[in-house]
Amino acid sequence: MSTTPKTPTVSRRSFLKKVGATTAAVAAPMILPSSAWGKNAPSERINVGIIGLGTRGTPDMKLFMGNDDVQIRALCDVNTASKGYRNEEVVMGREPALQMANEFYAKKLGKESYNGIDATTDFHEVIHRDDIDVVAIVVPDHWHAPMTIAAANAGKDIFCQKPMTLTLAEGPQMIKAVRENNRVLQTASQYRSNFRARHICELVRNGYIGELKSMHVNIGYNNKVGPGPGWEPTPVPEGFDYQRWIGPAPMVPHHIMRCIYKFRFGMDYSGGQITNLGAHSLDIAQWGNNTDHTGPVEVEGLDAKWLPEGSLFTTALEAKFRARYANGVELFGESNDEYMGVKFVGTEGWVKYGLFGKVEASSKAIETAQLGPNDERLPISNPARSFAEMGNYYGDHVRNFLDSVKTRENPLEPVEVGHRTASIAHLWNIGIQRMGKVLAWDPEKEEFTNDDEANAMRSRPSRDWV
Repeated sequence: MSTTPKTPTVSRRSFLKKVGATTAAVAAPMILPSSAWGKNAPSERINVGIIGLGTRGTPDMKLFMGNDDVQIRALCDVNTASKGYRNEEVVMGREPALQMANEFYAKKLGKESYNGIDATTDFHEVIHRDDIDVVAIVVPDHWHAPMTIAAANAGKDIFCQKPMTLTLAEGPQMIKAVRENNRVLQTASQYRSNFRARHICELVRNGYIGELKSMHVNIGYNNKVGPGPGWEPTPVPEGFDYQRWIGPAPMVPHHIMRCIYKFRFGMDYSGGQITNLGAHSLDIAQWGNNTDHTGPVEVEGLDAKWLPEGSLFTTALEAKFRARYANGVELFGESNDEYMGVKFVGTEGWVKYGLFGKVEASSKAIETAQLGPNDERLPISNPARSFAEMGNYYGDHVRNFLDSVKTRENPLEPVEVGHRTASIAHLWNIGIQRMGKVLAWDPEKEEFTNDDEANAMRSRPSRDWV
């Protein structure tokens, strides 16, 4: 356990009572003075709550704090502090993040300490605060839809981690909540803010490889190993609220390898690397194919490998998949460490984008091609970013969201687009579970037209826990 001094977790009633207090004594420590914000007037500040402070949530918090018009007001995580994240030895959770944020603002103010951030285990206590404008949802996938819908209904704008959904059925529900409440949602699939990814998609959409014929998406293999059949439950660690972590998922015995970073290898909480890494590669494929608001018409699982029945990890170890779009373009996906990204193949060549910025093409002419004045251009997060520099494109993605919060315009990857990208990953998972059958998919009605069992997989059992 962490040696960080404990921060009391307040009850919802006392928390909201504290938030509602209007005395100067309570309000004063909550707001940074104007001198700390430079040119950003109080009316221009965006007050943010971060929900989930692990492998991705803590870096996200730092990116939000790096913007001078942002103030972190509340943090939420069901884990007080522990190891066991992607880097097994790094301690993360609510307390380490709170300490990090307080130290950041103390330094910003030139003070020895700062105590203007509240911390809790209950996300409701964040989304129902009147002084919160934005919530960043950086939690396991099975919580994305419930938290997003609740936040939208509470009038908050949302930065939601990818994949946006756990199931096909959740996307339309999230879209409805976001649009009916006039909220801004950015899907945190940051490669859309990478200059090179955008450039590759522009080359494809403008015919620099001829007519697009196929797209080849690679995802990596599992990077963690879980226990096999016969595993035994482990005690719930002190400071970890397992009931809240499970939330809407089926209640099962605790195991230390089920939670924290390893959630992505359990089908009750995620879809394995197909949804984790696939959410990035498939996102760029959708963008290049100009199919952001639709999906394929045919899907087929080609091959898959799983751990033995009874293992703790239940997602596919390896998987191959094929899909066909109405425009005739075929999509092929497979588990392969050759590269993580997407290769676009056309009648006059190919171009490949790796998620870490590497660009390859079938010819130097394609690799170095520059767009013409009449070519179609795609939205850009940071106009100052050049092709030659990688830069902080994740930071650009956060900034694009913050700008959209102010303008009320759609961000680079709004809720509808995040849903469609996640849908391809879910179709992949369903395809490999219905191996041997070509599934006909209606992207408008979002249902299979030739397989009732596949249709039943569009949703999963959910406990009424929220």
